[in-house]
Amino acid sequence: MCGRFVLNASPEEIADYLDLIGLEDFPGRFNIAPTQPILIVVEGTKPEPGSNLPNRQAMLVRWGFMPGWVKDPKEFPLLINARSETAIGKASFRAAMRHRRILIPATGFYEWRRPPKDEGGKPQAYYIKPKNGGIVAFAGLMETWSSADGSEVDTGAILTTSANRSIARIHDRMPVVISPEDFTRWLDCKTQEPREVIDLMKAADEDFFEMIPVSDKVNKVANTGADLIEPVAQRLEPAAKVVKKDDGQMSLF
Repeated sequence: MCGRFVLNASPEEIADYLDLIGLEDFPGRFNIAPTQPILIVVEGTKPEPGSNLPNRQAMLVRWGFMPGWVKDPKEFPLLINARSETAIGKASFRAAMRHRRILIPATGFYEWRRPPKDEGGKPQAYYIKPKNGGIVAFAGLMETWSSADGSEVDTGAILTTSANRSIARIHDRMPVVISPEDFTRWLDCKTQEPREVIDLMKAADEDFFEMIPVSDKVNKVANTGADLIEPVAQRLEPAAKVVKKDDGQMSLF
């Protein structure tokens, strides 16, 4: 699951990392939420032979995937994530996996550790970012939805996978991260079929991300300041329970 993320790098840093045609200036965003516009990257037209110009292009889409065959958006669920394990065969994402794979730049994302129901308490929010800082590129899918009146809306979703052991301490899913050396293969929908990029849809290495406890201000979409990613004191984990075994020995579990 990925329901909020951050992109606070400069346009120049994003363009350099993703080898993009120049980007217009824009402010950092610290609480990007579903239905809002998100920056995505698509493979552009093939450059002229011998040209050193980048051919990847950036555009804005609505975060919330809408398959082209949907008749009434009000009756269709908001698809902000797509499970990488099933996206190839799922009706909603099958065409996009074959024809419209994208990259979604981010500098981090949020996740919540929810305590067991019998323990009570509030979920703890975490800001999850690369340990070395910088930008990451989430794997994503894009679809253009056309209404009956002819208007069009470009939409997108983030692909997720089973969390690595580090992230699994707070949540069982995480975004798929595409490494720079794999950008071209992921975006190449002309020669690379979905089954040929399955190996890219995997969890990041154990030590790639760090998890920083942050305040619950991120829960409100109206909060958008840089203070959202400032560390806070982590809520204490519940103490281990002590039980007696039949042999009278004490045990922790």
